[in-house]
Amino acid sequence: MPVLTFEGPIIKDIDVKRKLAQNLTTVLSDTFPSIPKDAFIVQIKENAPENIGVGGSLLADRWKS
Repeated sequence: MPVLTFEGPIIKDIDVKRKLAQNLTTVLSDTFPSIPKDAFIVQIKENAPENIGVGGSLLADRWKS
């Protein structure tokens, strides 16, 4: 079973997560038509801005300014 992991910001709206999983699965299925659509796993990993550093500073601090 192929696994696609999406890492991004926290998504509070579950409908947005549903749409993300559906759309990513569609792209995977279109790209790999020999693999059944039900075989694809989409994993959503959410990251809080205080847990991500870019260029030596936290995103939470960058977004404040």
